[in-house]
Amino acid sequence: MKASEFLDLLEKEHIAEDALPQLLVDTLIKKKLRIATAESCTGGMISAAITSVSGASGVFDCGVCSYANFIKSKLVDVKEETLATYGAVSDKTAMEMARGVRILSGADVGVSTTGIAGPLGGTPYKPVGLVYIGVSTERYLLPFQRELFLCHAITKEILSGGFLSSFPYLISTLFGR
Repeated sequence: MKASEFLDLLEKEHIAEDALPQLLVDTLIKKKLRIATAESCTGGMISAAITSVSGASGVFDCGVCSYANFIKSKLVDVKEETLATYGAVSDKTAMEMARGVRILSGADVGVSTTGIAGPLGGTPYKPVGLVYIGVSTERYLLPFQRELFLCHAITKEILSGGFLSSFPYLISTLFGR
C-alpha cells in the first residue's frame, strides 16, 4: 500500500491524522512489536507523538535526536562514507539511521527522518522541505521521500509534515502492505 492510498483509506474511514500516533501504538501492541526512532529534521517529534499515547512505554524503546553528522555516525551507525558520498539528507542516510537505531535498541522497528526544514539550507537538488523517512524491520529496509511545502516553507509546518508523513509508512509497513 502506498502512503497516498493509506491516507485515502484514513479519509474514507474518517480517521484523523492526529489519531495516527494512537493507531501506531495500538498496532505495535497488537503485533507485540517494539519501536525506536532516529530523528534529524523532526528533532524528536515522532518520539514525542508516540510517547504522548497511553501505553507507549510497552512499545517504545528509545529515541535518538541525531541532528549532527557525528551523532549519526557514532550512535546510529551511519557510515561516514554514506555521509560523504550522499550527504546527511539522502535515502541512504535515512535507511542507515533506521537500521542503526533498530539494532542499537533491539527494537523490532526503527524509523528515521532526515531532511531540510529550512528556511535556509536548501539547494536546487535538495530543496527546503525535502524529507527522507527510513523504516527498518528485520525483513525490510525501506526509504521514502517526501517534498513538503516547497514554496516559502515554514519550519514548523515542515517539521509537522515530516513527522506526520512517517506514520502512514510505519503503519502500512507493520500491516505488511
